Amino acid sequence: MVEPDATELPAKPARPRLDDAEVRADMRADAAEPAGREKDYLEGFLAQKPAPLSGEEPGGELYEAVIDALKDIYDPEIPVNIYDLGLVYNVEIASAHAVVTMTLTTPNCPVAESMPGEIEMRVGAVPGVASAEVNLVWEPAWDPQKMSDEAKLELGML
Repeated sequence: MVEPDATELPAKPARPRLDDAEVRADMRADAAEPAGREKDYLEGFLAQKPAPLSGEEPGGELYEAVIDALKDIYDPEIPVNIYDLGLVYNVEIASAHAVVTMTLTTPNCPVAESMPGEIEMRVGAVPGVASAEVNLVWEPAWDPQKMSDEAKLELGML
C-alpha cells in the first residue's frame, strides 16, 4: 500500500472556539437578567389547570363507566369479556347517547343476534346514558392480535 506524502494532505482546519464566536449580549453568562423576565419561562404554562373532562371523552367518568359495563359482558364461548377480547373497536358518547362500534369473532358467531341487544341494554343501564346503539361491523376483521395481554394470559396464549 502506498502512503500519501505529508505534503499532499490538506491542512486541518482550526477548531472553532466559544471565545471566537460572537455571543449575543443577553446570552452571555456575565450578562444581567433582563428586567421583568423570570428565569422559568414555563411557569405560567405549568400553573394553568387542565380543562375539566366532560365525562364523555376517554378518561371521563361516563366513558369509563360504559367501558366497565362492556367489561362485564362475556363471550359465551370464550371466558374473556368482549372488551379485553378486542371485539369493541370504538365507544363514542355525545349528549348522553352512547354508540359502540364492535365486531364478533366470526360472522357466523352463534350470538350474532343476541349480543348487540345485550350490549345496548347493559350500556343503556349505565347512569348518565339515556340511549345506546351498537354498530356491528366486519371490517377490520377480528383476529387474536386484537386481544389485550390480560385476555391472552387468561387463554394461555402468553
